[in-house]
Amino acid sequence: MKIYTKTGDKGTTALFGGTRVPKHHLRIESYGTVDELNSHLGLIRDQNIDVKAVESLIRIQNELFTLGAMLATPPEKEVLKNGKERLNIPKISSKNIEVLEQEIDDMNLELPPMTHFILPGGNQTVSFCHIARCVCRRSERIATALNEYETINPAILEYLNRLSDYLFVLARKLSKDLTVKETPWIPEKEN
Repeated sequence: MKIYTKTGDKGTTALFGGTRVPKHHLRIESYGTVDELNSHLGLIRDQNIDVKAVESLIRIQNELFTLGAMLATPPEKEVLKNGKERLNIPKISSKNIEVLEQEIDDMNLELPPMTHFILPGGNQTVSFCHIARCVCRRSERIATALNEYETINPAILEYLNRLSDYLFVLARKLSKDLTVKETPWIPEKEN
């Protein structure tokens, strides 16, 4: 199978179901940003981090592929003419969100309470995690914009929101694991 099809050479691409849209379409931007996020998670996973975090990230990366497929399917193409769902895969649901919440709670048990805002950085691995968190937030913003025009599954928005929280707490946990001192945000005082 060839990787190139030449069907997008004029600036359009096909959604699941065959509808062709411009490559700058909000739906394309939405699942493209999820793909970008997934790549950043792969970068974090490639660092020297604990096995439990790696396993969680692999699970999340698989969930992001599912989420991307959900975003790539316009509402009018979700059900086939025979009444079956086009995406014959388990969808992102409240169960996936609950798993993220449990992992956040578990990591938080190992961390000191937050008493201030934290500046991203201190270690390359921690910084990768903060970059992924920011890409996740951008992905969420784009998905919410898409949702204003075409309703998307609400679990997608909830999942992305919770995932950004997960990535923030993971960055804090990695700081602890790597014995990196968190740098507090200290607002400048007026002269």
